Amino acid sequence: MSHFPKLLSSQIAYDVARTMLDGFDKHYRLFREAGHLAKLKFEAADWPGLQQLQRDRIDFYNERVREASVILEDEYDAENIEDEIWQQIKLHYIGLLTNHHQPELAETFFNSVCTRILHRSYFNNDFIFVRPAISTEYIENEESPTRPTFRAYYPGSRKGMAACFERIVHNFQLERPFDDLTRDIGYVVRAVTEYFGDFRIAPNFQIHVLSSLFFRNKSAFIIGRILNADRTFPLAIPIVHTPDGKLSLDTVLLKKVQLLILFSFTHSYFMVDMEIPSAYVTFLRDIMPRKPRAEIYTSLGLQKQGKNLFYRDFLHHLQHSSDNFISAPGIKGLVMLVFTLPSYPYVFKVIKDYYPAPKETTRELIKSKYQLVKQHDRVGRMADTLEYSDVAFPLSRFDDALVRELELHAPSMIEYQRGKDGGEEIVVRHVYIERRMTPLNIWLQEGSDAQVEHGIVEYGNAIKELIAANIFPGDMLYKNFGVTRHGRVVFYDYDEIEYMTDTNVRHVPQPRNEEEELSGEVWYSVGRHDIFPETYRTFLLGDARVRAAFLRHHADFFDPAMWQAHKDRLLAGQIHDFYAYDVSERFIHRYAAGSGDAEARAHGNDPVPARRVA
Repeated sequence: MSHFPKLLSSQIAYDVARTMLDGFDKHYRLFREAGHLAKLKFEAADWPGLQQLQRDRIDFYNERVREASVILEDEYDAENIEDEIWQQIKLHYIGLLTNHHQPELAETFFNSVCTRILHRSYFNNDFIFVRPAISTEYIENEESPTRPTFRAYYPGSRKGMAACFERIVHNFQLERPFDDLTRDIGYVVRAVTEYFGDFRIAPNFQIHVLSSLFFRNKSAFIIGRILNADRTFPLAIPIVHTPDGKLSLDTVLLKKVQLLILFSFTHSYFMVDMEIPSAYVTFLRDIMPRKPRAEIYTSLGLQKQGKNLFYRDFLHHLQHSSDNFISAPGIKGLVMLVFTLPSYPYVFKVIKDYYPAPKETTRELIKSKYQLVKQHDRVGRMADTLEYSDVAFPLSRFDDALVRELELHAPSMIEYQRGKDGGEEIVVRHVYIERRMTPLNIWLQEGSDAQVEHGIVEYGNAIKELIAANIFPGDMLYKNFGVTRHGRVVFYDYDEIEYMTDTNVRHVPQPRNEEEELSGEVWYSVGRHDIFPETYRTFLLGDARVRAAFLRHHADFFDPAMWQAHKDRLLAGQIHDFYAYDVSERFIHRYAAGSGDAEARAHGNDPVPARRVA
């Protein structure tokens, strides 16, 4: 204990710690303001503004980290601060977080600033937060927040549920009238009653609802849970705008699998105002116990915290496994080298150093495509990626064939170093990590007739939803799509994507003579952004089972008119409605059958896909 006062003797150490925490506090203040603005833009039906706010918010974190790093360099010459002072900086920072409402996020911010300044040899718990120092449990008990994380409601009986749900909705104080809230509440109670059946009301029967709405795309979500005896059930109620500008409750989601899909890695991050984010994560883990905390933080827009937790979980898995990293099975890509750890449900993607013909691209262009996906509305059809730099792996865990492949195709992306334990490490300078899925081409080759049909229905729906969201996938081969554990088809190869509005949709010209008609080569001019949907038959319909299913469900896929219609709507400023649940669950289909197509057209959308397979 005698050395402890000495460790905290530096005024510079305190000032640096205070500067870093000020940088984080500014970041989180702006983050919360974005959640508040999302509510205003939802109420105003300002969909372009909501999309722009979502894109801007993703950049907030890096901007604040850069600002803090510049201040530390300019005012404290941070690169030349002595090791002992850096250790004091961390200790002072811990002290400043004692009564903080977002300590885990502030620790991650500290790491982000330090790793911009310090060499990676400092990336250990003496200098950064390799493990958390401040507990996030029961923060609300210690320090009362401005408002509680969730509100508790007590229906008392089945008959009391309607009044209870009405109070829940009114408490969010949305500044836009509902079309018919009494009708919608009746639908909610009816759906709940149908789902639970003749259940016994226990003395503790209650509904807990998170205090902030969750905003994404053109919907706001009420998120909560229903408690009855010793059982807990999830609750999610999406609120949407009607064609005449009023609000309505679209459905009610009561199954864990529905919540898992709602918070899936294939969707954009929610916009939500949270004073104590760890309490939100704890609440959501209660209704989605299978979902890692890293994924929940990420889905709440706290992607840097999600990355931090993911990496800690990865190191834990590495410590408690013994299998080797290997090249990922399947068709090799021209741009990415992909490897995996069989015991771990993720793949690691490294951009190659060179790209054989016909690929014409650059490393920076590829990275920009992945950033585009990060900022775009992924509409449940594009996998999120975690991007890391300078990741050290134990070389002994790398298959020899994989090492040779890395040295051959991406030598500039790797280097070797001696680890802390004396063992040799391979450092990957830049890597993307994605959830591992079954490649669609393998699913179609090996699946039953029913699975092939399901895969093709999902593939066509995925493409149509992507182009409706202004994403043209580029390379639409089945190998570039995966099937999730929920059976949903998701796109994951982004090096050729572009905005649908930048494409030029064309018919294949009629041959002018017999020589052109019999030619095996393209006889007509093709511009860089030209697309010819009629030609997609060639590489999509080779298998007889696939062809039959495709023509049965998506015959319009090869009609340029379908693609042009989506582009025209986008150019007219229309923003499509996307649902993170089976559209057959919507009240308008469940309890007001027959009006779905007219309602969809009134929104400016085609009623396609008629059903989302989950």
